[in-house]
Amino acid sequence: MDKARGKIYWKRIPLFQLVEKIKLWPSRRGVLHGIKTFEVIRGSYAYVVTHCNEQMMIRNSKKSRAARWLRNKWYARTCDKCAIPEWKVKKYSETIFKSIRN
Repeated sequence: MDKARGKIYWKRIPLFQLVEKIKLWPSRRGVLHGIKTFEVIRGSYAYVVTHCNEQMMIRNSKKSRAARWLRNKWYARTCDKCAIPEWKVKKYSETIFKSIRN
């Protein structure tokens, strides 16, 4: 396997699995935050705290805005308060999301 290709994930995995692996969260304004704690509360809901102490409840979905943004690697900038390391952003940008057919 070619190491330059990066990590490969399935394209349609649930959002919780994706967030637990990547530890990044895109806000609605396009800011990429680092996740400090991730805790599944009940069934399809989880409680997330970012490194800049932003707290939110998220819902597990394969087709949500956040899931699409994470898979397509859409973000405007990284959060200054979260201080995401450059190696983590580089690793995230090299990640490949494949569908089952490919």
